[in-house]
Amino acid sequence: MKRNIGTADRMIRLILGLILVAMGIYVWGLPGMLLILAGLFSVYESIAGWCVLYALLGKNTCPVEKI
Repeated sequence: MKRNIGTADRMIRLILGLILVAMGIYVWGLPGMLLILAGLFSVYESIAGWCVLYALLGKNTCPVEKI
């Protein structure tokens, strides 16, 4: 997988993902589980540096390395 998420985008996803996981812990039932799942997916994307939706849309916020 080629990275398609830039540094700022990755940090935002990481913070929001952790917030969603924390919110999911305090919400019981299916809504809480969905919040945790969405949060973990966002954290995974920030660590991997790759977004499924960006790949499908052909979007890339990762800076191009100059030689």
